Amino acid sequence: MNFGEAIEKMKQGHLMQRRGWNGKGMYIYLEEGRHLPLIPGIEKGSTRFYDPAICMYTAQGTHQSGWLASQADMLADDWLEF
Repeated sequence: MNFGEAIEKMKQGHLMQRRGWNGKGMYIYLEEGRHLPLIPGIEKGSTRFYDPAICMYTAQGTHQSGWLASQADMLADDWLEF
C-alpha cells in the first residue's frame, strides 16, 4: 500500500512498516495526544499537553517520538501492516 493508506491504517490503530526496512521488528504507529503531570523542574505541578505524533519502534527496542518520513518513505508503495 502507499503512505497515504498507511496513515489511514495508523489512524485506525494499526502498526505499519515498510517491506524494505532492514531493521527487524521496526514499525511506526500513531501516538494519540496525551497529558502528563510534571514532577520535576520549573513547571512542577503543572500538566503538559502533547499533540498526536507518528512514532517508531526502532531496531534497538526503543520508541522514537516524532518520526518523520523521508521522501522515499512517502513515495513508496511497499507499506504493510506489522
